[in-house]
Amino acid sequence: MEEKSYQELIPGRIFIGGIDAIGELLTNEEIDAIYDLRAEVKGPLSSAISVHQPLVDDAEQQDASIKAAVNEVISAYTSGKNVYFHCNTGRGRAGTIATATLLELGLANSVNEAEQKAQEIRPQINVKPQFKEALKRLYEA
Repeated sequence: MEEKSYQELIPGRIFIGGIDAIGELLTNEEIDAIYDLRAEVKGPLSSAISVHQPLVDDAEQQDASIKAAVNEVISAYTSGKNVYFHCNTGRGRAGTIATATLLELGLANSVNEAEQKAQEIRPQINVKPQFKEALKRLYEA
């Protein structure tokens, strides 16, 4: 079986990957909402159902941007939508939201456990230290 360039964080409902996987994803899956987590987008978004939901590098706004993005993903999911979120490569920002999503859904009890579970699903996930610290402030404070 051919390896997909995106993964299912929650089977059949929440998908994760990079921007390059969107064409394949839309061919193979029924997706209702796509969240683009890149800090900046030059040019148009990658699809008609894409929403720019940036995770910012600015330390003062970082926690709020993570919380806003995960709230959008969880809201879409709980309303029955199938969701895809991505950054450029599907490693850093997407890994951060994958970790937060698992915590929000009660599928992990700590940031480290959630990150490990996300990496089991998408091995290339690499949450940057600044985002991991923000996750710990949000979920372990």
